[in-house]
Amino acid sequence: YGCGGNEIGFMLADKLKINYYDAEIFSAVLKRLQAEQDERIKDSSAYPDKANLEVAFAAPKRMTLRDHARQFSRYHGLSKRDAVFFNQSDLICDMAKHEDFIVMGRCADVVLTNHHIPHISIFITASFDQRVRRMMEINSLNYKQAEHLLKKLDKRHERYYHAYTGKKWGDAVNYDLCIDSASYGIEESVELIERMINKYPNS
Repeated sequence: YGCGGNEIGFMLADKLKINYYDAEIFSAVLKRLQAEQDERIKDSSAYPDKANLEVAFAAPKRMTLRDHARQFSRYHGLSKRDAVFFNQSDLICDMAKHEDFIVMGRCADVVLTNHHIPHISIFITASFDQRVRRMMEINSLNYKQAEHLLKKLDKRHERYYHAYTGKKWGDAVNYDLCIDSASYGIEESVELIERMINKYPNS
């Protein structure tokens, strides 16, 4: 978050004339599971926008034994979080059989690898300070607020990725390409990725 990944993804998808998916994946899975949209159903891997920054800052709501029991019976023994992950993984793999697309996060790199589906995995980052300042600008936060939120989001993404892949989030060995977007800028990052994709037309 804060490195321009969404902008790069949207711009690249537009140039390649393919779809770009992020929160849509999560929403589609919730519909598939027919889950109610309440405050407890928040995508712990998603990047927040202005509308849910307050939720990101807030402490997680403590679940009761009844809440856990309700989830257990609904998802055949899986927690709601696990049910969403495995269903969205199935959805990503199903989609990959019918179209080329760009997907942000969702551990899609490992999901596609485990299902032997050709793809190119890319990790986009920037220095911590540059990401903080970008968050300040985009979300109208002061430095302390942006720093706090960024540390929280980084830790959340790291835990999520490791929990479902067993790998270290952001480790270069896990990706085909790692880009410091602050060094290249949004447009040059898009051009760099596009050149790479054009060299591997079957990916």
